[in-house]
Amino acid sequence: MQQPSASDTPEETATERPQVPVEPVGILPAERIEDRQVRVKTNRGEIVFELFAEDAPKAVSNFVALAESGYYDGLTFHRVVPGFVIQGGDPSGNGTGGPGYKFEDEPVTRDYLAGTVAMANAGPDTNGSQYFVCLEDQPTLPKNYTIFGQVTSGLDIVRSIAIGDVMETVTVEPKQQ
Repeated sequence: MQQPSASDTPEETATERPQVPVEPVGILPAERIEDRQVRVKTNRGEIVFELFAEDAPKAVSNFVALAESGYYDGLTFHRVVPGFVIQGGDPSGNGTGGPGYKFEDEPVTRDYLAGTVAMANAGPDTNGSQYFVCLEDQPTLPKNYTIFGQVTSGLDIVRSIAIGDVMETVTVEPKQQ
């Protein structure tokens, strides 16, 4: 079975990305991570996903800090496996890059359903900036990938993503009720 992965090899991040964290941010204040959603504007349309701050506060904090710094803006989806996942968040664009630091896994208590957003990694406690979105339910995927969100709008866009498609902007905003 294929599994989401990210190389262990750190890459330098682009210098035009201001205020990118240089080490794990830990857990951000509740007002920055609770009741929030992410809007990913791609060249194919918008994807919106809610964040699971209670389930994965470190992964959510990391994603929020990177998104707010502009880290993800302009990056591509470098991996697409039909019926399985799309993957992005690598500044090198080939699956080997990351922010230059790693942080530990968090317990996975949910199932990998269509639209699940989770951290890609190269093994235990190697989370960085790469993430994946499940295209379909993945009941046999080992619970080795921290789930930190769920697509609430744009699953059709997720399923249309091709290798090289661009995350034009990634923004964090209050969750729509």
